[in-house]
Amino acid sequence: VQLQAFGGGLVQAGGSLRLSCAASGRTFITCNMGWFRQAPGKEREFVAAFNWNGGSTDYQDSVKGRFTISRDNAKNTVYLQMNRLKPEDTAVYYCATTLACSVSVYISPGQYNDWGQGTLVTVSS
Repeated sequence: VQLQAFGGGLVQAGGSLRLSCAASGRTFITCNMGWFRQAPGKEREFVAAFNWNGGSTDYQDSVKGRFTISRDNAKNTVYLQMNRLKPEDTAVYYCATTLACSVSVYISPGQYNDWGQGTLVTVSS
């Protein structure tokens, strides 16, 4: 499966962005799906994810209440709505999916098999 993340950009603190992750090759969103981010000089970190059917979600504590992961099955696309953005949210954001589906929510990058190319989000103060 090929993933393509887009929707990043430059936004002022307090603003919003919606990232999209489109897939081709298979109906990837029937398996686990996650968003991760990597800031300069830092390791890739978990942001949000849901399990194979979207029935369960998990978020990094710092984004809870501000970010929402969702999906559109018909469009084979997953979204990350980001509100009340902060400068510390600045990073390259990646979407990822798994080959095997699970009822559990995966939050470790090592649990994901296919990755998008990343989209840069810059939040100015």
